[in-house]
Amino acid sequence: MNDLFTLFTSRLDAAGIETVVTGSVAAMLYGEPRLTHDIDLVMLLDDSSIEALVRAFPDEEFYCAPTDVIRVEARRPQRGHFNIIHHETGFKADVYVAGQDPLHRWALAKRRRVPFGDAMITVAPPEYVIVRKLEYYREGRSAKHLQDIRGMLRSQGDRVDRAELESKVNQLGLQAEWAEVAAS
Repeated sequence: MNDLFTLFTSRLDAAGIETVVTGSVAAMLYGEPRLTHDIDLVMLLDDSSIEALVRAFPDEEFYCAPTDVIRVEARRPQRGHFNIIHHETGFKADVYVAGQDPLHRWALAKRRRVPFGDAMITVAPPEYVIVRKLEYYREGRSAKHLQDIRGMLRSQGDRVDRAELESKVNQLGLQAEWAEVAAS
């Protein structure tokens, strides 16, 4: 399974594209394992890195959004998004463009390299992953996000910067969702 994730991350590292792994893969690294069908990535993209990205995922092996589409998504100040799909396995990378999103920028600034099987990957800090999962929970009410957060908090303990986390929770108006995590 690790090979599926590094199928994307190793190519991005080799291309020199600033990327962090987030979402369920990051939640598993910081918490408890669960099934996932994709990898979520936040990327900092400009014209030169877009060209490197497209070269890193050749058409023979991957579906990668067309260059023009990636450029449009990269210009969005927030919520730029596209996919990369490995033809042979169907495994997918959901790419979220950092744009001007302050949380994405925070994740990139606080990223860390961690062991992942036989490789190293760059992952968003646990506080970022928790905040984003609280946002996703608020949007869709899927209990898997709360389960991921609880698993991360159990596993990480004092390694989660509670002051920074609670500051972001307050900034984003996620107090009710955070209270649901604490209630169990």
